[in-house]
Amino acid sequence: MHVQGHAAEVLRSTTDPVSQGIVAVVIVLVFVVLALEKAHRVLVIFGAVALLWLITYLTPYKLISFEGAKAALDLNVLFLLAAMMATVGVLKTTGVFEWAVGRLLQRAGGRPILIQALIAWFTGILSAFADNVTTVIFVTPMAVEMARLTGVRPAAYLLPMVMAANIGGTATLIGDPPNIMIGSGAGLSFMDFIYDLTVPVLLMMLALEFVSRRWFRQDLSRPAAGPADFPQPRITDPQLLRWSLVISAGIFIGFVTHSWTGMPVAVPAAVGAAAILIVQDVLYLKRHRPSHEERTHGLIQVIEKEIEWPTLSFFAFLFIAVGAAVDTGLIDTLARGLAWVIEAGRTSAGLSDPGTLLFAALMICWVSAVLSAFIDNIPFVAVAIPIIARIAGELHGETEVLWWALSLGACLGGNGTAVGASANVTTIGLAERGGVRITFPDFMRFGAPIAAMTLVIGSTFLSGYVFLGDRVVFLLGLGLVGGIFAGRLVLRR
Repeated sequence: MHVQGHAAEVLRSTTDPVSQGIVAVVIVLVFVVLALEKAHRVLVIFGAVALLWLITYLTPYKLISFEGAKAALDLNVLFLLAAMMATVGVLKTTGVFEWAVGRLLQRAGGRPILIQALIAWFTGILSAFADNVTTVIFVTPMAVEMARLTGVRPAAYLLPMVMAANIGGTATLIGDPPNIMIGSGAGLSFMDFIYDLTVPVLLMMLALEFVSRRWFRQDLSRPAAGPADFPQPRITDPQLLRWSLVISAGIFIGFVTHSWTGMPVAVPAAVGAAAILIVQDVLYLKRHRPSHEERTHGLIQVIEKEIEWPTLSFFAFLFIAVGAAVDTGLIDTLARGLAWVIEAGRTSAGLSDPGTLLFAALMICWVSAVLSAFIDNIPFVAVAIPIIARIAGELHGETEVLWWALSLGACLGGNGTAVGASANVTTIGLAERGGVRITFPDFMRFGAPIAAMTLVIGSTFLSGYVFLGDRVVFLLGLGLVGGIFAGRLVLRR
């Protein structure tokens, strides 16, 4: 035990500027190579982690040990992804996705513009009440199939879809993991998030729909498909579907009640995945007298074919790389630098109390957004929470606005790059499995302007919260959203 403790002490990460600089350079190089697409993304991040380990064990700079790498792995995210992929894999066998695609195409009259809007709004609303990663796992196969049936380039549906997932997830306490952490760290309730973030998120969704329709104008200009152009499939296994829907509802109840039960969201997802695989096997045994190979076929099919192992591998190695940034103190340095800038801005510009509060909120929002576009937002938020709590204690006024600034920046900034949010990586991986390739530059060309646009909207609301108060801003924002929807209804008549 003494030897093991001594080894752990020796391999504790060094926090000097050189160690932090090495980690920063490695992470920057990872994103440069990803943007250039010179190698598969898993190979890029795997090579980066291997380099970090080599430096750790062969030089005086201890960036992240193997033990540190194990601690950096976020098993909550990894198990959540794997379990929901397995659940969706079983649902696929019931024919429910083909049925849903057919109904949605009927509802939209085969019009690509309306299909794009329906996909985005469905994704955004569902992401507010379920984890946004879970949402894209469900919706991506449907979007790919609708693109195939309507002859539209899949990116025209998939990119607005994943943007909507990240925007919608910002609206509630449970929609995005950073919000869960912020709510816990700041003592904010589910209704606090609804009251202060739902209205700006609705405006962001309207803006996303407007931009998406014009950005993909050429793709969406195809003539509407007629009823004969898309199939009207039926549910192939109603009994399994009924069981699957009940189990899926139980999973989502577990997500919503996790703050009361204390269960990480991966637990109800894993329990539900196990239950749905057991039900699938039991129903198969009732209908057939299979050999051993036939009986295990359903399970093996889901485990091997439906779980996107390259995506999970990418996440695992990314967690290790970001873990090096945490262990060496790089992220802490960045967060403390933010606090120093806020203090410097207050003293140099002679800002009033409301002006200082707004300056701090905008700095937190935009810095969080930029960092979240390039590194996972979860470790940054974890480090930023105590920093912001300290800043809030030194400022005057309704300092709750600083927490909304962190939430908006961390959640919305993820739209900036293909690896800025878990939902982005998951969507790209699932799309590749369906034969659709979305490149890093393609994602960034659309995502970066969307991220900037939504951050401008968020910044406007932050300004209102500081100078007008959240009640006035809520009523004004609600009136604006209602007016936009009413105007759209009038124009359609």
